[in-house]
Amino acid sequence: MIIALFILLFLLLAVSAPIFVALSFASLLAFALYTDMPLTVIAQRMFGGVDKFALMSIPFFILGANVMKSGGIARRILNFAYVLVGGIRGGLALTTELACMFFGAVSGSSPATVVAIGSLMYPALRDKQYDDKFSIGLITSSGSVALLIPPSISAIVYGAVTGASVGALFMAGFGAGIIYGLAFLLYSYYYAVKHGVPAGERSCLRDLWKATREASWALGIPVIIIGGIYSGIFTPTEASGIAAAYAILVSLFVYRELTLKELFRVSVQSAVSTAQVMILLAAASVFGWILTVGQVPQQLSNLITSYNLNAWQFLLAINVILLVAGMFIDGSSAIIILAPLVYPIAVKLGINPIHLGVVMVANASIGMFTPPFGLNLFVASSTAQIPLNRIFAGVVPFVLVSIIALIIITYVPDISLLLPRMVYKGMI
Repeated sequence: MIIALFILLFLLLAVSAPIFVALSFASLLAFALYTDMPLTVIAQRMFGGVDKFALMSIPFFILGANVMKSGGIARRILNFAYVLVGGIRGGLALTTELACMFFGAVSGSSPATVVAIGSLMYPALRDKQYDDKFSIGLITSSGSVALLIPPSISAIVYGAVTGASVGALFMAGFGAGIIYGLAFLLYSYYYAVKHGVPAGERSCLRDLWKATREASWALGIPVIIIGGIYSGIFTPTEASGIAAAYAILVSLFVYRELTLKELFRVSVQSAVSTAQVMILLAAASVFGWILTVGQVPQQLSNLITSYNLNAWQFLLAINVILLVAGMFIDGSSAIIILAPLVYPIAVKLGINPIHLGVVMVANASIGMFTPPFGLNLFVASSTAQIPLNRIFAGVVPFVLVSIIALIIITYVPDISLLLPRMVYKGMI
């Protein structure tokens, strides 16, 4: 049954079927052909796959990200980032990455970050003598940091399929996200120096005060999310609803750049995006259940045991598998399919489940802009009106930079685990 399942899956992916169709139809057909159980089990398993408390936060984070993009929050975050680093050589490129880190801390969505920041920064980068390939590569790749910086939808997905603490994953994403973003900042500075990109005008204290004051409401969102979770006032799921409500109130009544009509349009758009994520989770849940019934996790565990892989080698293998998978399917799908398989093996090898989650999410971040099917590639192509082949060439250096960051995150676990160990004393 398992062989037929994978053959059907790859055939459907080869003919460009949507991922949720490939997962669900392959599961349904394999189930119908090789078992005598009623097909209603498939529907029950699909419903069970999304009937999880942690997943309730996804629609709120998606709504919050879209409201921030349309309500002036993204633009103010961008201005604040430019005042901080705009006067350094390569300041505009540094601003782009720093703004993506800030916006990722309030949205949790990589594509939303590319649209919100990229649509504003790509023309500005081209105007300031940045090469076209570098500019589009930076825009496409920088948004990926949103998956690591909390709140992260991919971290929520990992927590849902493995039972790991979403709050601890959010805390762990801080350190990993800073290392990931710092790698892009250093490369951007190196590029600017090498190509003689001039520094921008340095901002004075008055400019900093003005930008901080204008962005203070926007910057309050990550403070609410992380501060509330850190202090135990609310759970990550509750934080998502509070963050979405806060973003709506600020956009409507403080910045006044969002009308009720626009809010309705954004809400409909967010509902569609949520449905796309949820149907994917439901289909992947059935696929993972069939793998479990077919004892694939046990067989994989036995295979790894037979090779006597240690934790270092196992993490290397996981990174290679996920990097390849990220070229063809989105990160959340890869996590849903692979996390239940590798989780018990990692625990057996003494790998911290939270660290494993951060490593998987970091791979998912890279997969967002890895050719040929990284989602950010298509989002950037649509946003900047640039052919995909030009974007492919632009992202290659950033893929290499992100892999260096991934290696550091993978083999220096204290980067990820320091903060959650401080918060969840004796539990991580």
